[in-house]
Amino acid sequence: MRHVTIYTTDEAYNQFIELAKNLRYVTKIETDDEPTKEEVVSNIKRGFEEMQLIKTGQLKTTSLADFLNEL
Repeated sequence: MRHVTIYTTDEAYNQFIELAKNLRYVTKIETDDEPTKEEVVSNIKRGFEEMQLIKTGQLKTTSLADFLNEL
């Protein structure tokens, strides 16, 4: 199976995706869409909630040394 990467403008993006969906030999379309504003806000809120849990001791963290050793 071959892989194709295409860089295009936002204007042509939707047209290209629709075209690709209609090609019988295209089996999968993956896009690297940027997150929506709602997703960004949700992720930030989740981060603050996790920080509160860490501060209250309800969520454990990994030490920096352990984290770096995993890499």
